[in-house]
Amino acid sequence: IVTLIVLSFNASKTRAKWGGFTTKWYTSLFQNEAIMNALANTLLIAFAASIVSTLIGTIACIAIMNLKKRSRAIVMGITNIPMLNAEIVTGISLMLLFISMGLKFGLAHITFCIPYVILSIMPRMKQLNPYTYEAALDLGASPVYGFYKVVLPEIMPGILSGFLMAFTMSLDDFI
Repeated sequence: IVTLIVLSFNASKTRAKWGGFTTKWYTSLFQNEAIMNALANTLLIAFAASIVSTLIGTIACIAIMNLKKRSRAIVMGITNIPMLNAEIVTGISLMLLFISMGLKFGLAHITFCIPYVILSIMPRMKQLNPYTYEAALDLGASPVYGFYKVVLPEIMPGILSGFLMAFTMSLDDFI
């Protein structure tokens, strides 16, 4: 990576010899409108897919934690399938599924990122002490207020890492 960074400032068109320091390659890159539009679209799609998959993944983690142990194991096994499967197989499968359902775009990235979000949040959910939420309810907090004041701050590191993982995976996987 260091070699690539250094050679990206090489004035020569070949990597075989050093032609001096230059920023002309970066200048031409940032002046190319098509590349800048592609970058903006990529970042927009990755950001949107990450936000939606983080919301769905957080809700899924809360629901999974409320399942019985056997059901939780089955759901977690199903959740891990996209991470174990080859990306091209997952991409083509999701494309065929969503086309057959009449949906055009956007859902494959979200669906692909949800397992990574669940994987990031689930350890925080397992560490969560359920009695603190119950204590908040006993002290007069509404369920929503108790969730926002007790549960959400506890799982926020997992949510943030899940968002960053989803953003990275969305940027990484063109498929």
